[in-house]
Amino acid sequence: MTPSDPASDPDVQLMLRVRGGDAEAFRELFDKHGRSIVNFAYHFVGSRWRAEEIAQDVFLQIYRAAGRYEPTAKFTTWLYRITTNSCLNEVRRPEHRHPRRSLERAPDELGKRAEIAFADPAAVAGDGALAGRQLEAKIHSVLDGLPPNQRAALLMSRVDGMSYLEVAEALETTESAVKSLVFRATATMRKELAEFL
Repeated sequence: MTPSDPASDPDVQLMLRVRGGDAEAFRELFDKHGRSIVNFAYHFVGSRWRAEEIAQDVFLQIYRAAGRYEPTAKFTTWLYRITTNSCLNEVRRPEHRHPRRSLERAPDELGKRAEIAFADPAAVAGDGALAGRQLEAKIHSVLDGLPPNQRAALLMSRVDGMSYLEVAEALETTESAVKSLVFRATATMRKELAEFL
């Protein structure tokens, strides 16, 4: 087997076991990739609870497709293709909103808005923590503004560490297209975050 042979991928071997009805192999795949998929979806859709729902849906799709699974690429390529499509479907929904963390929490049990308790301004890390929250909010805002294909390419390559080839396979495009998407997304991020750099 060559390194590019999908059959040499340990995750493909696990998925082939899932295809054969091995529930423990499915649990191993979920334990190994579940958190990464939630994080990817969170950066894409901006809502932790929705990201968790997307991840559950992705693994449900994988489980349901197990009987038809054929290893034509690395497992993660297939996994991220499904995840990206789910995220794209989510952001295309008319009711989709970008509920980023504001300076308020969700309504409490009585329906009132609960205010976030800020750290003591005299604390040593107070200014740094506030700056960190501002930077995080700005990053999410800029990510939300990127075209979905740029956002997906940037997150897969820079956050999840996938190669351009893997991203290209997941997005069903070419490596050069991925390089262009990442370049444009990075340029936008640099421009929009200049005040923090």
